[in-house]
Amino acid sequence: MVVVLRSDVAQEKIQHLISWLEEKQLIVREFQGQEQCVLGLIGNTAAIDIDMLRGLDIVESVAEMRDPFKAANRAIHPEDTVVTTLGGKGPAIGGGQFALIAGPCSVESRAQILAVAEGVKAAGANFFRGGAFKPRTSPYDFQGLGADGLALLLEVKKATGLPIVTELMDIRTIELFEDVDVIQVGARNTQNYDLLRELGKLNQPILLKRGLAGTIKELLMSAEYIMASGNENVILCERGIRTYESAYTRNTLDLSAIPVLKDLTHLPVVVDPSHGTGRADLVPSMALAAAAAGADGIMIEVHNDPARALSDGPQSLTPAEFHDVARRIFKVREAIGL
Repeated sequence: MVVVLRSDVAQEKIQHLISWLEEKQLIVREFQGQEQCVLGLIGNTAAIDIDMLRGLDIVESVAEMRDPFKAANRAIHPEDTVVTTLGGKGPAIGGGQFALIAGPCSVESRAQILAVAEGVKAAGANFFRGGAFKPRTSPYDFQGLGADGLALLLEVKKATGLPIVTELMDIRTIELFEDVDVIQVGARNTQNYDLLRELGKLNQPILLKRGLAGTIKELLMSAEYIMASGNENVILCERGIRTYESAYTRNTLDLSAIPVLKDLTHLPVVVDPSHGTGRADLVPSMALAAAAAGADGIMIEVHNDPARALSDGPQSLTPAEFHDVARRIFKVREAIGL
């Protein structure tokens, strides 16, 4: 349920109403817009007399919410959420703040990630991504460097100043991610609800990827698990879904999800064309299309030697190729007034 209050209502009256609603065992999310205050009521609203609520002198309107996702719903939070990093001193995502996230699929060595980090930063990236723990289809493939990989990522952060983005796979390793700036939830864990609840207890931003065959609704409900547990710093990521096509692309990148999500939710939306296509030659065009569609960020895999990469080499750009793509992304955003 969404309760829109009249403009210029005293905060004391707003707090009194919130306290009364909370006594009804409802979770109340307050959003203070530029002109009005909106209250989102989450829980069993059947106990509320809607006519009585509408009749209050401080209430302008009351509307039922049909969507099952509440905290992530734009109806509750009309303005775009801006997710900040580095205690508010680092780059932000959402509300016009654009994130260009780049780095290798896997952390392989100190020399490798430092070389890539320097290259992508020079090209305009404001976040560095790299996998320390890797979910692989085959148990015989490279699984990442684990804790040693995280240590190397923190070295990159210290050397370049770039906030780091890396994937958490297991609740048991969550304490190792204390200094990670943005924790990624991979496609295979999008519906790992126990993990999502634990991430909801943190303050760090969570980059939540869409599941391998996940619907938009399922992605938003996964975000709801995190937000309902207390962490509202969620970034959604469209990374392609599994469809009938498998011969020419790794996945099918659903660019229509960008405007759909921007309409349904206030959360930032990032696009990953590397996993979305699985082909380095397709990444530039899909990255430009995502920028034109209004994505709040783009995440691209970059490796200094893709042919020898330990994972996802075929979809990785070289630093020089990334530099060219980044230049064109910024031109597209400028052309459409972003």
